[in-house]
Amino acid sequence: MKLSNILGLNARTQIFSYRYNTISGRKICDSKIQTARVLKKVGIPHPEIYKKLKNPSDIEKFDWQTLPDAFALKPSRGLGGEGIVVVKTRTKGEDAWITTQKNRVGIEDLKLHVQDILEGAFSLGNVPDSALIQEFVGRHKAFRKYAYRGTPDIRIIVFNRVPVMAMLRLPTKESGGRANMYQGAVAVGIDMATGITTKAYLHGEFISHKPGTLRKLRGIKIPDWTRILEMAVEASMASGMGYLGVDIVLHPSKGPMVLELNAQPGLKIQLANMAGLKKRLERVEDLEVRDSVHGVKIAKALFAARFADRVKAEEGVKTVGVWEDVRVVGGDHKKHTIKAKIDTGAWKSSIDKEVAKKLGILDKSNVLWTKVYKSSLGREVRKVVSLTFYLAGTRVYTIANVAVRTHLRTPLIIGRKDLKGFLVKAE
Repeated sequence: MKLSNILGLNARTQIFSYRYNTISGRKICDSKIQTARVLKKVGIPHPEIYKKLKNPSDIEKFDWQTLPDAFALKPSRGLGGEGIVVVKTRTKGEDAWITTQKNRVGIEDLKLHVQDILEGAFSLGNVPDSALIQEFVGRHKAFRKYAYRGTPDIRIIVFNRVPVMAMLRLPTKESGGRANMYQGAVAVGIDMATGITTKAYLHGEFISHKPGTLRKLRGIKIPDWTRILEMAVEASMASGMGYLGVDIVLHPSKGPMVLELNAQPGLKIQLANMAGLKKRLERVEDLEVRDSVHGVKIAKALFAARFADRVKAEEGVKTVGVWEDVRVVGGDHKKHTIKAKIDTGAWKSSIDKEVAKKLGILDKSNVLWTKVYKSSLGREVRKVVSLTFYLAGTRVYTIANVAVRTHLRTPLIIGRKDLKGFLVKAE
C-alpha cells in the first residue's frame, strides 16, 4: 500500500466529508432515529424501532413488561458503540433479561440506563439525547463460526454513488460481542467484486484465524453481496450524502438491513484491505453515476481484488499462450467463446464494438462511462464497459474499452492489468 494512496483524517474531513455532504445529511447520519425515518420513507430495510424515549416521563409511562425477549437499547446519537445494551433472551419467571455479554438486567437497570442516555452520557459533548429500543438482529448462519456472541456488521464506504471499499467486523471475546474495532473486534477486508474476505486485521497486525481457534478468516463468502452494495448506495442517495460509511447487518431470516450511517467513517478500513482510500475516491470523483446498479457495476469493475489474492494457493500459476479461447459472459449471462490475444504490451483489455453489441455488452446498463482516447488515427470517444470473462478456467472481472477491431485478428485483447497471476508463454 503506497503512502500517497492513503486517506488521512484531514483529507477525509476537508476534501470529502464537508465538501460532498449536506448539513441535512449530516444531521440524519448523527441520529439513529432520523436515519430510520429516512430509510423507511424510501423502503430500505432496517431494524424495527419498538419504542422511542425522549424525556424522563416516557420512562415511567412505558410498559417495560411488553418488551420482547430480545432487543437492543441504544442512544440515538451515541458514539463508537458506547451506551448500547443488546439483550438476547428473557429470564424465566421474572421481568429480567440476559445480555449478549451474559449480564442480567432488570427493568430498573434499563430505566437507569435510559436516564443516562437522556442526560447525554454517551453523546458528543454530553448534550441531551434520546433513546430507542430496536429489533434484535442475531447472527446470520454464514457468520456463526466466526463471530463471538454478537452480531457482525459490514462497513461500506460510499462516494459519488459508488461503493469504494468494504470490511466485515467480527465480534470477539475481547470486544464483548461488539463489532467495534476499538474494543477488540476483528476487521476483515472484502473483495468488492466477489464479496469474499481477503485479509484480517486486529490490534495493529494481520491475523489468519479467528482468535483462539483454527478457523480461517480469509475466504468467507458474504451472502447477498450485490444487494448489500446496492443498498449502501441507495442509503447514501436517500440521506443526501456524497461521502459516508454505511453499516449493514445480515438478519438471519430477513436478509440485509441498514443499521447506521456515518458521516465521517473511520480510516482503519484501509488497513483491513491493505489499500488506500484516497486513490479509489479520486478514481470515481468525476464519474456520472446513474443509480445504485450502475454504481455497483463500477465498483466491481474497478476495485476487484488482485487475482493473486483471490486464487487458492494450491492452484498455482496458470500458463497461457499469446492466442487463447476465452469465454466471455454476455448480457444474457451466458458464456460465449471468442478468440483473444494476450497482449502484455497493452495495459487495459479491449473488445470489438460489433462483438460487444452482439453479446449484449454494450447495453446501457453495462456501460460505465465514455472516455476520449488518442491513437494513430487521432482522437476518438470510446465506451468503457464492465466485462467478465474466463481465461484458463479462471474468472476475471475487469473494465474494457470498446473499439473497432474488425480489421484485426481477434475481437478481444487482454491487457496486462488482467494478467496478474498468469504466466504468458511466448509462441
